[in-house]
Amino acid sequence: MDYTERRVGGEVKYKGVIVTVRLDQAELVNGKIVKREVVEHPGGVTVLPVDADGMCTLVRQFRYPFSRMMLEAPAGKLEYGEDPDEAAVRELSEETGLSAGQMIKLGSICTSPGFSSEVLHLYLALDLTSGRSHPDEDEFLNVVKMPLGELVELCMKGEVDDAKTIVAALKAEKLLKNK
Repeated sequence: MDYTERRVGGEVKYKGVIVTVRLDQAELVNGKIVKREVVEHPGGVTVLPVDADGMCTLVRQFRYPFSRMMLEAPAGKLEYGEDPDEAAVRELSEETGLSAGQMIKLGSICTSPGFSSEVLHLYLALDLTSGRSHPDEDEFLNVVKMPLGELVELCMKGEVDDAKTIVAALKAEKLLKNK
């Protein structure tokens, strides 16, 4: 059965630097009108670099909404209309100084489909070449290296709780084991 909800009205409540928040009215299949909050987000990319020795390059950075440092795969926001493949190359270079001879798309994830339009495109970066990182001027981070197996263990124990990093690590481990 088709349960598609149809937008019948709404308004923008907030337009910020990264997100726009809408309050919509949607018609359900039974004809009832309900409110739907939508956070429009341009999406982003996450890149998990893994070298020939199985070492991952990650970043540790302060995340304001959680008031703490978090361990994450390198990632960044897309500009509206930007090609995720190009953004992945850019973010890998900016945050780690690495470039990849091979960039494998691991798929995409909808981060919070109940209220947000954000889609993250996940990549595994292989055949790495080192260079110099050049983070954005408002980006402060530490580069951390660890074996992929250790990263997966930290994810499974709940010590890494960043969703994009968890999904990228688990998908990368599975893909590399099957190679």
